[in-house]
Amino acid sequence: MNTLLHETSDAAEISDVLPTPPVNQSLDSREIVHVVRQYAPGIGGLEEFVAKLAARQLQTFRKVRVLTCNRIFAAPGARLPAREVIDGVEVERLPYIGSRRYPIVPGLWRALASTDIVHVHAIDFAFDALALTRALHRKTVVATTHGGFFHTSKFATLKTIWFNTLTRASVRGYDALVCCSESDLTRFAPIADGRAQMIVNGVDVEKFSGASAPDLTRNLVTLGRFSSNKRLDRLIDVMVHLKKNDPAWHLDICGVPGDVSEETLRAQITRNRLEKQVEVHVGLSSEALREVLERCSFFVSASEYEGFGLALIEAMSAGLVPVVHANAAFQAFAAVHAGVVTCDFARPEEAAQRILQRHDAAAANLEWLRQQSVDAARHYSWDRVKLEYDRVYATALEGHARVGSQF
Repeated sequence: MNTLLHETSDAAEISDVLPTPPVNQSLDSREIVHVVRQYAPGIGGLEEFVAKLAARQLQTFRKVRVLTCNRIFAAPGARLPAREVIDGVEVERLPYIGSRRYPIVPGLWRALASTDIVHVHAIDFAFDALALTRALHRKTVVATTHGGFFHTSKFATLKTIWFNTLTRASVRGYDALVCCSESDLTRFAPIADGRAQMIVNGVDVEKFSGASAPDLTRNLVTLGRFSSNKRLDRLIDVMVHLKKNDPAWHLDICGVPGDVSEETLRAQITRNRLEKQVEVHVGLSSEALREVLERCSFFVSASEYEGFGLALIEAMSAGLVPVVHANAAFQAFAAVHAGVVTCDFARPEEAAQRILQRHDAAAANLEWLRQQSVDAARHYSWDRVKLEYDRVYATALEGHARVGSQF
């Protein structure tokens, strides 16, 4: 079982302690394809993860490609170009049928004909289909779990049955399975027959570095897709209690619509008479988002489930003081980073009190808390993650060449 190394601080040092790829499995002559259901211009944690990893692989692999769906799920009426180069990475978009959670892509196999390594992101149709047809495509296949399909409690019984049957069978078709959080590793290790390992997600810790307000404010921010598992409704409920304490409290909700619409959020804000306290920002650029962060002191999240917690790390890189819901991923962060405070956002009055307590602590020592967040975020730099994945690919290639396809 491997975990991301936290003891070194730059890529040169890491290369001294990480095993180098086997000589006969050099990556510079290889082509890698990332298979992911959504990609740029879509916005989200999964899309950003693949983009960041692929960009860093351009200097390592002979060729780097991304295969994705030809429509953004939030705007299914618009078809995207079939081929495009984004930041040096070749992107091929394929038609799909079915739901956004399990998009069936009939052209998937043909698009993989030339590649050496297939890296599947998340647990959906591609994950199952490529595992169960491995005897036909005979590729080296690696997968990253990204939270699986347990982001909400909907259809929990069906999901559990699916996981313990089809997902269990599919995992056997992979040369390596990478879990991006302790909660994922706990869930997948029992069905992975020793294939599961953990590499926590990389984060662009420079993008918003130190962006939080230099002086203490009563401004909160939350980041991410407007999805039901994010429980933005509970954040709005918390603002009702914070307003009673001081009308100066303010929450910026920044993201893009998912299965919760902008209109739904605004309706709840209006019902609670929080028009001056809560602002919704849709589809902000990185520059515009940084401007929002520059007036905030705290990051909040009521999310019931996180595959990793990308938004939390980005927020901490900005120097924001986090107060987040006690889900499994955030509790894992809190266990190793003292600055991450968790509470139960299902109890809005209790969560509001926790935020007030953190405000009092920041009033006494804001600069120390800001620096604590920034220092914690540095543990998740992309240099470390890229080197860990290089090792996974090289080991998978070596194992694949040695034992051949089992399917």
